[in-house]
Amino acid sequence: MGLSHSDLSYNNVLIDPSTGSACMIDLDGLVVPGIFQAEVIGTADFIAPEVLATKHLDKTDPARKLPNRLTDLHALACLIYMYLLHRHPLKGGKVHDLDTEKDDLLSMGEKALFIEHPTDSSNRPKLNQVSKWDTYWADVNKIPYTITGPYLKALFDKAFIDGLHHPMQRPTAEEWEIALLKTTDLMQQCSNIYCEQKWYVFDNTSIPKCPFCGTSHKGTLPILDLYYQFQPSVWKPENHRLMVYNNQYLFQWHVDRNVIRNEKLTAEQKVPVGYFTFHEGKWVLVNQKLTSLVDKTEEKEIPIGSMVELTHGKKLLLSKEDDGRVILVTLANQ
Repeated sequence: MGLSHSDLSYNNVLIDPSTGSACMIDLDGLVVPGIFQAEVIGTADFIAPEVLATKHLDKTDPARKLPNRLTDLHALACLIYMYLLHRHPLKGGKVHDLDTEKDDLLSMGEKALFIEHPTDSSNRPKLNQVSKWDTYWADVNKIPYTITGPYLKALFDKAFIDGLHHPMQRPTAEEWEIALLKTTDLMQQCSNIYCEQKWYVFDNTSIPKCPFCGTSHKGTLPILDLYYQFQPSVWKPENHRLMVYNNQYLFQWHVDRNVIRNEKLTAEQKVPVGYFTFHEGKWVLVNQKLTSLVDKTEEKEIPIGSMVELTHGKKLLLSKEDDGRVILVTLANQ
């Protein structure tokens, strides 16, 4: 709607850990273009570079940049990066001025530089400058942002490389939502019971391993690539894949392109339609509710209550409806 929170930060997001629900608070600073102007510029770690770079100008100066929809997108990217990686994307080791206050203003404003910039390493965190409690997550060589997977990595590049000083290039909230949901479909459970993180994002390698504890995945790993019908008998990839783990569920939003995974899902759409399990040494999909599941490789229907083995190259039509998807199985780590 073009509105701006103007102070989006971890201070103004409340999360209920038991239900996973979240809400934003402190909306008294809401910016409505042409009606309510910005009263505050935000919380230090989340203020967009263009706002800090022009804060010395008078509010009436046309060159002054105040909080708006695009500065919220910078704050959102910072928030997601910090939630996932426990460090700030711009607070590195580069010094711009001996005056601490000026240095902070430059490093987060006019001279802001992504700490994991692929071609400019001058702002990499210096581990001897962080507390021992922060060392693990501050080490961008051991825990790089690429561990968040291909969808989020691409948006972090847009936010902190392309869009850092060019606000119009920042990812939208919808792009972040889609990427986060796709990333949850790439999650794998670490086989090391002592791993502190427990889960990691599949890295598209043939021999995957947990980036946190270094434990390699044991056994075969089914990868399901989703396809949609572009025109009759022509199927195109959706740039969306589902990683399989034991007792993982298949949902309606995987089956039907018309079902969008958001807060508008009905109670029925939240019920699993099938599940994956490792049964007698084989990976299988158990059909619980799919009325038109078809093994396209062998051209046979898989009735409700039965199962189909996931073998390398297997094609499964999840639904015969117009927006039903096909999945192609790849077995990694063979």
